[in-house]
Amino acid sequence: MLRQHPPLTYPFEPEGLDLDPRYAELREQPLARIRMPYGDGAWLVTRYEDVRTVLADPRFSLAAAMGEDQPRMRPVSRTGAGLFSTEPPEHTRLRSLVAKEFSARRVERLRERARELADELLDAMVAAGGPADLVEDFAIPMPTTIICEVLGIPAEDHRMFWHWAETVLSAVTPGEVLAVEGRAFIDHMAGVLELRGREPGDDLLTTLVRACREQRLISEEELLSIACDLLIAGFVSTTNQIGNFFHQLLVNPEELTRLRERPELIPKAVEELMRYVPLLTGFSLPRYATADVELGGVVVRAGEAVMIATAAANRDPEVFEEPERLVLDRPANPHIGFGHGVHYCIGAHLARLELQVAIERVLTRLPGLRLAVPERELRWKEDAMVNGLQALPIAW
Repeated sequence: MLRQHPPLTYPFEPEGLDLDPRYAELREQPLARIRMPYGDGAWLVTRYEDVRTVLADPRFSLAAAMGEDQPRMRPVSRTGAGLFSTEPPEHTRLRSLVAKEFSARRVERLRERARELADELLDAMVAAGGPADLVEDFAIPMPTTIICEVLGIPAEDHRMFWHWAETVLSAVTPGEVLAVEGRAFIDHMAGVLELRGREPGDDLLTTLVRACREQRLISEEELLSIACDLLIAGFVSTTNQIGNFFHQLLVNPEELTRLRERPELIPKAVEELMRYVPLLTGFSLPRYATADVELGGVVVRAGEAVMIATAAANRDPEVFEEPERLVLDRPANPHIGFGHGVHYCIGAHLARLELQVAIERVLTRLPGLRLAVPERELRWKEDAMVNGLQALPIAW
């Protein structure tokens, strides 16, 4: 009977960072059928425990989506042989090559460099005088520079890679433009890998090139896919979340003041903002069931697609007390903003560090931080797969 219900049109139309009230309604019901602009229909998973199940249960497979007519927001289906398209044991083999670089201990060594870079960017903003755009002048260059330095990508390429990422992650980029820009991005990354092969450095791309061409641990296709995955994932989410987090603090000035007065709360605040701010409301990588699985009151049949709504799961009242309220010192916060299971975000430690440093340095250096325009004039990205502001004008 459930399967006869007409599918919901998905994704829901976002309104800034407000979570669509239909997610709360769906958490109270069995899994809902959805239809995205392109591809197969899918089951939408919104409850916290169900989302964790999908993320951890090997019967829900990212790899099985390859070759399927995947539910998606644009005409082109996802392909590739990297971290986001494989399952164990292949995924374990690929992840092991880069996991050490993103361990908590290794990432912590980058804290001073992150502070130095943040201060350089803030110095330039202060010298130029306000108002400034916190997105363009700070949120884009800070995480982009850090991941590019970790990988070993020349400084002159940083802004170009940001342009490509914006193009690739837009749901409205025309197919022919996406093909041209996507090929340019891949070709340029291949050129950087060739450079690292000729001129090795103390960087992650050099390590990967050696793993491919000397140790024969990965193929050339896997080398290119991993490099592209790490670059895009390494700055796009963090860049948008820096803008999103400061938006939340600026429209809740008492919380901003509390963090400035009690900077020791910043790590907890980052975790709460990760829970509260919906980075991905209508986009997730589809997983296909490889066997019949009972989930959320229905049986998902082998071969059917499921999509998870992380933002809805992070507001589940069964797990979080007062889930619709931003509580920066929330004592227990098992959010899944970085995922769960074998595909848990490999860059989570780096993202946490960058977000902590961004809040710490901006609040320290700009004591009079405030919006330079009325909130109603802020413009959110339209038809993008990642929520974020087009600009965040600030004064201080």
